[in-house]
Amino acid sequence: MTDRHVPSTGLGSSEDDPAAGEDLTELSAMPLDFTAFRELHHPRYLSYARVWFHEPAQAAAIVELAFRALAGVWREVLGTPNPAAAAWQILRTTVAEQIAHRDGPDGQASAREWNLPEQRRAALDEDLAILHYVVGLATPEIADVVGGDSASIASQLRHAFRHEAADW
Repeated sequence: MTDRHVPSTGLGSSEDDPAAGEDLTELSAMPLDFTAFRELHHPRYLSYARVWFHEPAQAAAIVELAFRALAGVWREVLGTPNPAAAAWQILRTTVAEQIAHRDGPDGQASAREWNLPEQRRAALDEDLAILHYVVGLATPEIADVVGGDSASIASQLRHAFRHEAADW
């Protein structure tokens, strides 16, 4: 499946990614499974980051940070029951940290509070809504990206739409 919002330009050739040339050397040293995962998820991760960081180069840099963090723990992530969910968590944490850094002291407090169960649930609902209603991904694509199953994602989207739409 392809993302309808970010053109797929291949690894290392994105005009939005200022470090793209550097990545080719690093990627050649990465395991093939990591490279394939990156190629599959990069466009969707970038679309998500662009919602939070409107400057394309900044969004690309945030996604690059997330993939570098993921590369550092790739073998451990592959050992988890759901590698896509673990990778999504790394992206989401990277985005939250950068938002906190951008927003100053109030952002840092909200990033810390995000670890509470009800905050995690609200953040996931918000992420699903962003991926569906803003980025334009279908439920199966969202399930692939966040490491969930389509039925649960559809249910969470319905719940989020019914209970949170007034806040949007």
